[in-house]
Amino acid sequence: MNGLAFLIPIALGLGLLGLAGFFWSLRQGQFEDLDGAALRIFVEEEEDQAP
Repeated sequence: MNGLAFLIPIALGLGLLGLAGFFWSLRQGQFEDLDGAALRIFVEEEEDQAP
């Protein structure tokens, strides 16, 4: 029973920390361009090649 008194607040604290991190990433714009990275693999970059 004493173990639960420590584990429940720790679990709630970690959950709130994860939720705060998620909302922070939303405000910073981390989820604005979800398809950009997936489609960037198909773009061929022209690199200068030495003759």
